[in-house]
Amino acid sequence: MNFSDVLTAIKERQKLTRDGWNWSGQFVVLQDGYPDGIAINGNTARATGLGEGSVCRFRPYLMLRAADESFVPWVPTVSDVLAEDWKVTT
Repeated sequence: MNFSDVLTAIKERQKLTRDGWNWSGQFVVLQDGYPDGIAINGNTARATGLGEGSVCRFRPYLMLRAADESFVPWVPTVSDVLAEDWKVTT
């Protein structure tokens, strides 16, 4: 599967992974964000300088489940974009 197929699959709510990644539990998904806004918590308030509870809108983004099982916003590398070893995972 190439990256063009990956983008289509992600938009269809699929989880995607690569054979070339180090840990078999890693995957990428689409996080919808909060287009209507959500009250921010203390952590986000500290990071942004906005008051806790301020309502902020968040745009959609790609999110990676990392090797340590945490989640992080994700931007593909050139290697990811050009790879052909993508596949849908469960």
